[in-house]
Order: sequence, then C-alpha cells, then structure tokens
Amino acid sequence: METVISFIIVFGTLVFFHELGHFLFAKKAGIMVREFAIGFGPKIIGIQKGETLYTVRLLPLGGYVRMAGEDFDTVALQAGYRVGLLINAANEVEKIYLNRNVANPDVLFLETESSDLEKELFIEGYDEEGQLVRYNVSRKAVIYEKGQKTLIAPYDRQFESKSLGGRAMTIFAGPLFNFILAFFIFLMIGLLQGVPTYEPVITNVVSGDPAQVAGMKDGDFVKVVDGKPIETWQEFAEIIQNSPGILLQLEVDRNGDSVMMDVVPKTLEEKGKEYGQIGVKYTSPVEKGALKAVQHGAEETIVWFKRIADLLGQLVTGQLSFDALSGPVGIYQATGEVAQHGIYSLMNWAAILSINLGIMNLLPLPALDGGRLLFFLFEAIRGKPIAKQKEGMVHFVGIVLLMLLMLIVTWNDIQRFFF
Repeated sequence: METVISFIIVFGTLVFFHELGHFLFAKKAGIMVREFAIGFGPKIIGIQKGETLYTVRLLPLGGYVRMAGEDFDTVALQAGYRVGLLINAANEVEKIYLNRNVANPDVLFLETESSDLEKELFIEGYDEEGQLVRYNVSRKAVIYEKGQKTLIAPYDRQFESKSLGGRAMTIFAGPLFNFILAFFIFLMIGLLQGVPTYEPVITNVVSGDPAQVAGMKDGDFVKVVDGKPIETWQEFAEIIQNSPGILLQLEVDRNGDSVMMDVVPKTLEEKGKEYGQIGVKYTSPVEKGALKAVQHGAEETIVWFKRIADLLGQLVTGQLSFDALSGPVGIYQATGEVAQHGIYSLMNWAAILSINLGIMNLLPLPALDGGRLLFFLFEAIRGKPIAKQKEGMVHFVGIVLLMLLMLIVTWNDIQRFFF
C-alpha cells in the first residue's frame, strides 16, 4: 500500500505540474481551455469551473490540457438541421439546442441555412413561418446536445489564432514546469534537511578493514592521497575504488594535526569488475540557510539535467542498451524501494523523475511537446504553418509508435521484476 500511495503522489504531482504549465500559459495567451485532465480513459471525478472542466481519469499514465481549436474541437451546424435558439436581452443567441424536443416556450426553432460560430458569430435560417432570419451569436453562447453542453470558441480564443511565440510558449511551458518543480523540490530538501558539503570526513571506521589497520579514526578529514589534494568525498571514494590492492599514502587532518598513513584497499568484485574498498562509512556534513538551499536547488537541477541528457545520448548512440529503459511498472517498483528510505529520498527521486519527464517531452518526436515545437520551427522557417491534416497524421503515427514503445518497455519491466 505504501508503494501505491507513493507512486500516486509522485507521478500525480509530476503530471499535474506539467499540465499546469500548459494550462497557465494557455490562459495567459487568451486560449480557451476546455479540460484539464489528470490521467486518461473514463472519468472518475469531474468539476466544471468557468469554461474549464477539471477531471481525474482512470488510467494514471499522464494527463492533458484540451484547448479550443485543437484536434476535433470545431463546432459547426449543418445546413438543414433544425435547432432551438434562446435569445438574450441583447438580441443575441446565448443557448443553442441540438435536441429536437426542448420544453421551453421561449426557445425559437429554425432550420439552419448557414452559420459561423467562430469568426462572424451568426446563425441564419428559416423560422417556423418559413421566413429567412438571422441572429447574432453571443461570444459566450452554449450548445446543448444529449445532456452535454459545450461553450462555443470564437476564433480569437482558439489555439491556432495565437502568435507563433504564444503557441510555442504554451507547449514549452509543460516541460519548463517540470524543471521548475525539480528545482523547488531540491530547494525544499536543502531547507529542511540541509545542504551536504561532501567534505571528505570519515564518519565511521569498520573494525578489521584496511582503514582501521592503517590507523584511520572516526572524524579524520582526508586532505591528500598520493600527493593529490582532496576536496570532496566523491574524489576520495573514486580513488579508493579505482585502486584495488594498490598501496596508497594518505594525509589526514585529526583535530588540527597532520597524520600520515599507508592503506591498501582490499579487492572486491562485482559483475566481473574489480574495485577497491577500505572499510569506512560516510555521512556528509550539512549546512543550512536559504541562500545555500537556493544554490543547492539550482546545482542539483543542472547536474541531473546533464546526467539524464548524457544517458539519453548514450541510448541514441548505442552505448546504453535499450533494455535499460523503464516504463510505468519499473518506475512503480523503484518508487516503492526509494520510499522505504524516507521522505527525503522520495523527494529526491521525484525531482529526478520530474527532470526526466521534462527532457523526454522535449524530444523532437511526433505526439510529444518537442515534436510540436519542431513543427513550430518549420512554420517559422517557411513563414506559414504546415497543413493541420498533415501534422495531425504525423502526430497520430507518433502516438501509435509511442504506445508500442510503452508496451515493449512495460514488458521488459515485467520480465525484469517478476520473472
């Protein structure tokens, strides 16, 4: 149960902030957002607030922000169709009923001849006396059909009506918010737990291991190894691991005194590769402070961005096996393991996943944010957008391929963890 709760909180938070980025920048650009959804598939919870429906859906595999004018959002009235109209005090249509039976004596019925619910905002048709009439449509008119209601979206409220920069920023904002979320998580860890200094201070010496035999004691501050000054614990640990069975000369600071000692790391083996170990345990000293926490948040975000980008590069060049990829099952399993080490480990894991989600969404692949940004780049170069039908087909193929990739990766996860 702990794993389930941890996964829902972590993954739900990452998806929420990603979609929040799209949502806020869409609103800033004046785009009508029809739905803000966490998850896919059947709706579990839905709350209508203003012009947006906020939903939680059954499949926790992502989320979406549905903006007016995208995909199949266009609302049109076919010529010859009988509709009911409710006129407001300004003599504008405020409600359009597509149902043939409407129990409201104020509703006027007509057979549509022509209409435009995006730019000119009018409906023209024949009333029940056969007269051709024309009505202006309110910008906030609502269409009712089979118990569902849909706000019309004037063209200036649609995604495609906005400037290239406005559209690009709305799409880029999703990954951007994932990077911002990661920064704030790292910052909170720094504020609450403190910022590790990574100073090479020995926390505990294991009895009987090479470090104790050499005379090392708890609290020793490693200054020099074989003539090389040591600044961080990572530098010291790397030298030890790369020196199995090799005599090393250490200089440590012990209560202000310089102490020299020789140590030979014992040789261990893992996955066919030898490495050295001297038998010391380490817990990094920490510093607290708002400025330190901000610096820590920025540095960790940049470090993990580079690491994940590097791993992605290795995957593309073939240096990293495709089997190393993990999908939802692998992330679920890893989240459960990390949660056992405490809240700070879980927060750190969430920040790393957030950066990973941001980077993956920026890949220039169809159906991803990066793919859409690539089409905007083509538009900027060509001076006009690519036909929506062609772009839609490319994204559709991309979605199919991504679903196939998801199935393959999930199957790898299942084999890795359950067989």
